Amino acid sequence: MNKNLEIPQGKRTPIYRFFEILPGAISYGAIILLFVLSWINPVAGAIYLFILIASTLVKAISVAYRTVQGYNVIKSAMRVDWRGRVEDLSNAKDALLRLKDDRNKSYHFKEHLKNLEMIASMKKEYPDPKNVYHVVIMTAYNEGIDVLGPSIEAVKSSTFPNDHIIFALAYEQRGGEKMAKTAKDLEEKYHDTFKDFLLVEHPDGLPGEIVGKGPNLTYAGHAVARYVHDKNLPIENIVVTSLDSDNRMAPKYLDSVAYEFITHPNRQRLSYQPVSLFTNNIWDAPAPSRVIAVSNSFFNVISTMRPHLLRNFASHSQPLQALEAMGFWSKRTIVEDGHQYWRSLFFFGGDYSVLPIRIPIYQDAVIDESFFKTVRAQFIQVRRWYYGASDVAYVGSRLFTKNRVMSFWRLFPKFVRLLDGHVTLAILAPIVAFGGWVPMIMNLSSHDMVAYNLPNIVSIVETFASVGLIVSILISFKILPKRPAKYRKSKNLFMILQWILMPVTSILYQSLAAFYSQTRLMLGKYMEKFDITNKVVKK
Repeated sequence: MNKNLEIPQGKRTPIYRFFEILPGAISYGAIILLFVLSWINPVAGAIYLFILIASTLVKAISVAYRTVQGYNVIKSAMRVDWRGRVEDLSNAKDALLRLKDDRNKSYHFKEHLKNLEMIASMKKEYPDPKNVYHVVIMTAYNEGIDVLGPSIEAVKSSTFPNDHIIFALAYEQRGGEKMAKTAKDLEEKYHDTFKDFLLVEHPDGLPGEIVGKGPNLTYAGHAVARYVHDKNLPIENIVVTSLDSDNRMAPKYLDSVAYEFITHPNRQRLSYQPVSLFTNNIWDAPAPSRVIAVSNSFFNVISTMRPHLLRNFASHSQPLQALEAMGFWSKRTIVEDGHQYWRSLFFFGGDYSVLPIRIPIYQDAVIDESFFKTVRAQFIQVRRWYYGASDVAYVGSRLFTKNRVMSFWRLFPKFVRLLDGHVTLAILAPIVAFGGWVPMIMNLSSHDMVAYNLPNIVSIVETFASVGLIVSILISFKILPKRPAKYRKSKNLFMILQWILMPVTSILYQSLAAFYSQTRLMLGKYMEKFDITNKVVKK
């Protein structure tokens, strides 16, 4: 098995450079092709455009359906007593006798009975719930107690026993004395709350590292592993959850992960992905940030309903034994979360998947000190996410080689979906917004009826596609936290009117950010510094 998991630094091989250029080349080429076809023949341009627009309509309908379905599944999972389910696993036979006549016929209940039957018949293959521990690694740079405190409190409020939680605050040395003091103050406050409260200071300027979250996480991961070995804790029964400083897990999250970890025999080759909802401070954020935050929340809700396509994103959980074996996270990419999927997939030779956890971890929408700083910070955050296009080269170079660690035909569809996803991010918004005018502009002298009527036809198709947006607006009010008392009811109206900005945010924060990241890759101007998004707390 090839264990060379790291992204190359410095000069790349020709095949690696080819795949770095590929996403941007296709994205630019798709836009240029519309102009070229429309110039050659307006009908050819119209057909090409309709293929792209039709895919948008299909996706819009799918988005509406998956959003409603995902919301209902999450709501159902939030009602489950996961602590009680985990405790049932300790004595599966007794639990089966007690529950077999229960009238609860929900999906979650049927699955629970099935799991109890498996554990009752093959108990040796499943860990004792009393021996399962959680490690929570929270990364920090220069955030204050006003940001970090509520996130730690959310872990403290977990239904999972605190005496089986090891909390590690991984902070950056480059955060300075103020960050170090904040870390010490938090340790003093919470040292008796969990089984242990570890402070891990990540030194600045270690060789082979970019400036980013991945090196901090990995440094803390090694420190946690040493702690576990020193304390003789069962490393095979420990799950690690990585959190950003503003992440606040729902109380049932750790129990839900523990339950899935115990009941899956292939547990070491799974990671556990919560639903990331950017709603902590949604009522305080300006309209553009709200639209981006809610849109990304919906994407994560939809993703949880498509487990075969699910990837690691933001906060996620993975067994410590597996993490230690693979060297934890990458120290060479600013998108260590999404990259962790591919890193794990190749380490385990293709025998790896992401399991959806239908319990949320709540995150902040972007807010800076002023509106214009917020707009800029939002773009910086999104362009970092879309730098995930760098994984195209990472995967492509391992696909088109004789030394593959998994079969070509298992990896190829994953590669195609990865490439298609990043190209779609770049081209879809501008083509939908302006594509209908291109055949007419390129044929002003021909008076071709197809070219002149195309904008109206596209507008009709877009009207049907707006069903996805309408559903999103309705569901958004269900996932939003309660409106703070400091805001009047009229604020609800602005939460609806904000969606007028959707075409603008799609172009500026989706298409432009994707093109920016892909262009950097094409030119070899690599993004090797994790730009911190400020976490301004409005009092």
